[in-house]
Amino acid sequence: MEFTSLLFASVVGFTHAFEADHLVAVGNIVTRRNNLMLSIKDGIYWGLGHTSTIFLVGCVFLVGKVAFDENDFRYFEAGVGFMLIGLGVYRLVKNPTTTEHSHLHGHQHKLAYGVGLIHGLAGSGALILSVLTTIKGTVGGIVYLLIFGVGSIAGMMLAAGIFSVPFSEKILRNKQIRTTLTVASSVLCIGLGAMVVYKNLFE
Repeated sequence: MEFTSLLFASVVGFTHAFEADHLVAVGNIVTRRNNLMLSIKDGIYWGLGHTSTIFLVGCVFLVGKVAFDENDFRYFEAGVGFMLIGLGVYRLVKNPTTTEHSHLHGHQHKLAYGVGLIHGLAGSGALILSVLTTIKGTVGGIVYLLIFGVGSIAGMMLAAGIFSVPFSEKILRNKQIRTTLTVASSVLCIGLGAMVVYKNLFE
């Protein structure tokens, strides 16, 4: 593969992390945090989960030469919508002022990884179709997917860090404001999730 193709893959992966459903989901997750590094780690784990699914699904289609219709992935997209609704409801039900401190819960990034897995499954159809039409050769396609994944990890690291800033204890000490921001992010998560479900199942 040419260097320009690899650079393009990393840029596409980086910008892909900033899609609305990704930002809303990770933004909702980092409301649990009071530490910038923990939020950035959430972003890394989201990216790892996202890359894991896309790479595995991509290998099946690229190596197995499986034919597919991109529309078949709309059910996975709907699954993302249900996941967003679940994330928003969970955060509303859980005490909105609760945050996870680094010395107690620094290792708990499973939620971010799981959310990334589901997002990767939903987005794999369009990406694989793009790879099949632009990259020649199975090895080149697999390398493209990996570089894309690295770019998405970098993008979500940045996004998670930015979204965590309003929830930093050093900046935000008023519990009412913290609660308001958390509720707002949860409602946005639920609303976007409902729109995604409707678009993919009922339109």
